[in-house]
Amino acid sequence: MRRSIALTTIHRRRWHSPPQATPVLLGFIILAFVLVSCVQTNLINKAVAGSQIILSSSAEPNTFNPQLMEQGVGILTFLYEGLIRENGRGEIKPALARSWETSEDQKRIIFTLRKGLKWSDGKPLTADDVVFTYKDIYTNPAIPSYAKDFLQIGKTRTFPTVKKLDNWRVEFTLPEPFAPFLRTTKLEILPAHILRSSITTKDSAGRPLFLSIWGTDTPPNQIVSNGAYKLESYVPSERITFRKNPYYWRKDTQSHTQPYIDRIVLNTVSNNDTALIQFRSGGLDFIDVNPNYFSLLKREEKRGKFTIYNGGSQTGTTAMMFNLNTGIRNGQPLVNPIKSRWFNTVAFRQAVAYSINRPRMVNNLFAGVGALQNSPIAVQSPYYLSQQAGLPVYNYNQDKAKALLLKAGFRYNNQGELFDSNGNRVRFTLTANVGNKVLQNMAPLIQDDLSQIGIQVDLNLIGVGLVVDKLANRLDWDCQIIDGFPMTVEPNEAINIWSTKGNWHFFNRHPQAGQIPITGQQIADWEQKIDNLYIQGAAANEAQRKQIYAETQMLSQEYLPFIYLVNSLSMVSMRNRIQGVKHSALQGTFWNIYELKSNPIINKFGANS
Repeated sequence: MRRSIALTTIHRRRWHSPPQATPVLLGFIILAFVLVSCVQTNLINKAVAGSQIILSSSAEPNTFNPQLMEQGVGILTFLYEGLIRENGRGEIKPALARSWETSEDQKRIIFTLRKGLKWSDGKPLTADDVVFTYKDIYTNPAIPSYAKDFLQIGKTRTFPTVKKLDNWRVEFTLPEPFAPFLRTTKLEILPAHILRSSITTKDSAGRPLFLSIWGTDTPPNQIVSNGAYKLESYVPSERITFRKNPYYWRKDTQSHTQPYIDRIVLNTVSNNDTALIQFRSGGLDFIDVNPNYFSLLKREEKRGKFTIYNGGSQTGTTAMMFNLNTGIRNGQPLVNPIKSRWFNTVAFRQAVAYSINRPRMVNNLFAGVGALQNSPIAVQSPYYLSQQAGLPVYNYNQDKAKALLLKAGFRYNNQGELFDSNGNRVRFTLTANVGNKVLQNMAPLIQDDLSQIGIQVDLNLIGVGLVVDKLANRLDWDCQIIDGFPMTVEPNEAINIWSTKGNWHFFNRHPQAGQIPITGQQIADWEQKIDNLYIQGAAANEAQRKQIYAETQMLSQEYLPFIYLVNSLSMVSMRNRIQGVKHSALQGTFWNIYELKSNPIINKFGANS
């Protein structure tokens, strides 16, 4: 449900290779880098007493307001909790709510909060905060909250109502039975005593001040959380630090307060390769294991005193998508109309899918440790539809790709270049995240594959911030490849992707609240049908849900709003001094952050840091 921290779509530019460093020079460069990393790490260690974990991220938050955050959303794992949570197996467990009761007609649910809950500033957390969060933020039409997509129920897209029964109990009333609702209540609860005035007070344009509160320039002590940690400091382009929340509610079976680790340091690291160097030099305690790094790290596992954890098949995959938006903003089309006609031709998208050599991607990018992806639903889900069960797939077949293009009215010249029926050369720009090693290497492979069917692809690698801006705000792109695109176990957790007005309906995105409107946007019949099926599926019984979501997968693969590419194993490396790791492909590494423990760091002189 939560936006993926790994969302990184980037387009690649052509460039000349830099001069190659000699082995001696390269050795000095690496040695200097390692020394700098070690000095920085020692300074961090000596500056704070107690245990800590040092992590990294290439994406910095664009805001500390959870509902407006488009980048760096992984930090919310440390800062906030909802009424319920999911464990590493995806099972629903109590969190801020210790229990709940559901009515016989499945339309009312009463949550009972834990007694004595507090915010990180020591103020009580009560039913008032729950009602405020859902009523004044999540369902407020003036707030462009990502949560809206998950709370709109039925064809009428009606929100549930919520009311306070007493200080510790809240009641939700649904307009109709809604199977995913309980899981939806993992959404973050936010502090009414801090944020209420920002909802009721408006700026000069009549917008709630909430839309500008808790920016990245806000003093950290003013940002109030309810999770295991609170924000301690933020240095742009360098690091974010989190300090143990003294008012966090959890205790272990011996009544010891949790979390055990005092501090989390999240360093800003520009790309995967730099993170790898820092991890190997001891500057980081944790790294996601790119398949290209697996053999190297496996050899160093014992000597480096870290462990590689395998969580199974990723629930985030790589995907390619064309901008199908026909809209006009400020008098200008979002997509060149000539290109838009190609992109909105189903046979064109199918031909592109057939032309991509995905087995080569698995071998070249994932060292054979991966699989082809064909569905928007994770293989771990009971709703997953396999190829054996009838799901359409696009196995590499360039002859079939060319035949589809010719049948759709495209033609080739004597040089094998592709033109449309009006004589326009078929050429577009592919955008991807420059900081993501997988996408950096994947983009040229796609470029080469499409050149074999006469299509010229221009690569444009840009930073993740620009990628998100294009997808969420500017909407002015041709084609994107994305890594870490969420594959869900509960299908409704992808409603923000498949709802035609969803916040993540990137391939034909509707402007969200507060954004510049567009005219001329068209919704295809298949697109609306998938939206409708997701609504039906949420209200259906279990047998009906399986049939409905099978149909959505069939439609998705026929019309290809996303061309799913390849998937790898979910692997991470963690220093052995960090104990209690239960890495899960479903929930990641830090879903149980409150349980992790850290042994003291021993420096080379034998003293504790």
